[in-house]
Amino acid sequence: MLKNITFSADENLIRKAREKAHREKTTLNNSFRRWLKFYAGKETKSSDYIQLMKKLDYVNADHKYSRDELNER
Repeated sequence: MLKNITFSADENLIRKAREKAHREKTTLNNSFRRWLKFYAGKETKSSDYIQLMKKLDYVNADHKYSRDELNER
């Protein structure tokens, strides 16, 4: 379900944003929805990263590897 919201912004900024959306063959609404989805997901990505680092905390990276060691297969 879509919900309407209202924002206030500089008139010139809105005009430029609409022009850019037009060049990208989309609308300002669609561009905003993409941005909002990205913005809302930022927190999730951060928490996903933190969880991954906790899972990998057993890794000991204090050894400096040589070029040959890094290229071993």
